[in-house]
Amino acid sequence: MAKISSKRVILMPSVKDNAKIVAAARADPDAKPMTKRQLDALVPIRTVRGRPKSENKKLLLSVRYSVEVVEYFRSTGDGWQARMDSVLRQYVSQHEARSNVT
Repeated sequence: MAKISSKRVILMPSVKDNAKIVAAARADPDAKPMTKRQLDALVPIRTVRGRPKSENKKLLLSVRYSVEVVEYFRSTGDGWQARMDSVLRQYVSQHEARSNVT
């Protein structure tokens, strides 16, 4: 049994068809060819897609908090998780300072 590939097949035009495409593009007054500088500036979409990498790496895990804590932070609006992280980091830094003193 033959395998069916899920990859998309890209059909490239023949040399003759490509010449027709280029000629039609050059004949179009609204189509301006890209300069060498513009072509060199192009980057693959994979390099610009998605969320930017953060300098402050985060660890994904599952945690259970009391309903009151979650409701409070959610009530503060968008960015509540970052604020919650900030409060916890502040707590850690204060308690690290105390443990270093003793």
